[in-house]
Amino acid sequence: MKANELRDMNIQDLRDKLLSQKRELFNLRFQLATGQLENPMQIRNVKKDIARINTIITEKQTQA
Repeated sequence: MKANELRDMNIQDLRDKLLSQKRELFNLRFQLATGQLENPMQIRNVKKDIARINTIITEKQTQA
């Protein structure tokens, strides 16, 4: 997900998105442990999305 798209969202939507990304990361890690994960790069991408969302939430909180 692009940072510009995330900046257009409000804080509550960002928190919801963060929760869904954390669930996705959990599921990917579970698939990795059981040997069912086909593309391990998905884990890296989800981690980056989580960091991006956290950064934008922090930015929005400091502006308010």
